Amino acid sequence: MVTLDGRLWRRYFRLAVPYWRLDSKWPARGLLLLLVVLMLGNTGFSVLLNEQVGETTSALASRERDRFWTSIYKSAGYLCISVPLFACYYYVRDRLGNQWRRWMTSQFLNRYLSNRSYYRLVSDESIDNPDQRISEDINTFTQKSLYYLLLFSGATIQLAMFSGVLWSISKVLMVSLVVYGFVGTFIAVFVFGRRLTGLNFMQLRREADFRSQLIRIRENAESIAFYRGEEQEQAHAKRGFLAAFANYLKVIRWQFFLNFYQYGLTSLTTIIPSVVLVPQVFSGTLEVGRVVEAVGAFTMVFSAFTVIVENFESLSRFVAGVDRLSTFRRALDTQAAAAKAGEAIEAEEGSHLSLEDVTVQIPAQERALVKKLSVEVEPGNGLVIVGPSGSGKSSLLRAIAGLWTSGKGKIIRPGAEDMLFLPQSPYMVEGTLRRQLLYPALEEGVPDEDLEKVLKAVNLPDLIERSGGLDVELKWSKVLSIGEQQRLAIARVLLTKPQYVILDEATSALDLENEEKMYRKLHSNSMTLVSVCHRPSILKYHEQVLELSGKGKWKVYPSKEYTFSEGA
Repeated sequence: MVTLDGRLWRRYFRLAVPYWRLDSKWPARGLLLLLVVLMLGNTGFSVLLNEQVGETTSALASRERDRFWTSIYKSAGYLCISVPLFACYYYVRDRLGNQWRRWMTSQFLNRYLSNRSYYRLVSDESIDNPDQRISEDINTFTQKSLYYLLLFSGATIQLAMFSGVLWSISKVLMVSLVVYGFVGTFIAVFVFGRRLTGLNFMQLRREADFRSQLIRIRENAESIAFYRGEEQEQAHAKRGFLAAFANYLKVIRWQFFLNFYQYGLTSLTTIIPSVVLVPQVFSGTLEVGRVVEAVGAFTMVFSAFTVIVENFESLSRFVAGVDRLSTFRRALDTQAAAAKAGEAIEAEEGSHLSLEDVTVQIPAQERALVKKLSVEVEPGNGLVIVGPSGSGKSSLLRAIAGLWTSGKGKIIRPGAEDMLFLPQSPYMVEGTLRRQLLYPALEEGVPDEDLEKVLKAVNLPDLIERSGGLDVELKWSKVLSIGEQQRLAIARVLLTKPQYVILDEATSALDLENEEKMYRKLHSNSMTLVSVCHRPSILKYHEQVLELSGKGKWKVYPSKEYTFSEGA
């Protein structure tokens, strides 16, 4: 359960402090200083306006016309200044919060997309919905941090200014207020606080899980429709919703008790000042207006004392968000530390691809998929990887790419610009056809004629016309069949022209004629191919065959001497 303890404060400051100390510190500090000045101005005018309310009441009670209108004129003057200050205060606060969010989101995105952390965190069960943590939790953190910082700072200033007013009117009333405020806050924090904070933390998680289930249904709509799996998906989504629903029932039950307590605690503030001061009014030693002023001051001081009580519901949700964001940050720190500490499988950049005594293990497990593999793939000397399902073919490719590092040995591989990996299911980016073809490159300086030529080479000659042009944005994963997506991925390779191409059944959706045409085109462009496949027809485009037979065993054959067996 998440609680308001020392660990929470440490987690909070680790998240919050860097923005105020690093590259953006001076603009941020300047806006924060301006906010404090505006806050002081607003509170000062609140004191002056409260004083004039009492003065107006006293003037009415004593029927002093000139005194009454003097007070009204002063109040109008104060309002002319305080209203613009009030508007500027909220504008500066929101602008600072937005800039803080931009900086913090950039920091988290950089770390999330560095060292392939986004890939490795998929297997970390403690990090659910990283997308929500970046898009929503950071926004809540920055906006609410400023809100509570300014709220508590304003409460302190308000307490200092109005306490002076209240003390000058009645010392007994001031002492009564201090005792009342401290007791009320203590009960709220220790009776309602721990329970509500834990429930709100769980609610954030339940809601995120439910949303991710709905996203998964949308992204896999066609597969679900083919299987007619609507009933099962509906049951799964309902379970997610009912979990969120049941937890929220607990939230609103505890919130009911908190609201009951808060309202009762606050309502008494309208009675206490009058009860304490009424003897002085009846004795004639205190004007009625001073009672009204005391009631206003009492309410403001009490509000400052009980600011935690009044904001406990939103504060508990904020605490839950801090814990989620802090957990995410620690996970990213762990990934960065692991990258700096070095990989279990040693990686080295070289002119060719070579595996030296490599053992590939399943991450977090001791079972080896491939044991002490040594094979060299010189430029122009392609390699086919075959074997039964589960023998470790795709896992070996992940190790070559650096996605899996669990194991032993050494992998020498060309630089990232000289290697391109093609998975069985091509990644279709959002955007135009031009961007699809040039991915992952950012520049778009390739002539249209070259793009048209490469589309013809992969047997997609009419794709530009069919899609409405190179610069039309479409949902490519929906518009193109799997076979067309695989050919589009081959087109990317032909434009990129890497030294090595790693294909993990990247032509599985193509017929034999199209598959052979794709391989022939790649081979003719002097690319060295490393392929996982099950078809004998592509052997001629490779010089070696690596056969994985399971339980870590392997053997290398010349491709001309190899014959596919069942299950390979």
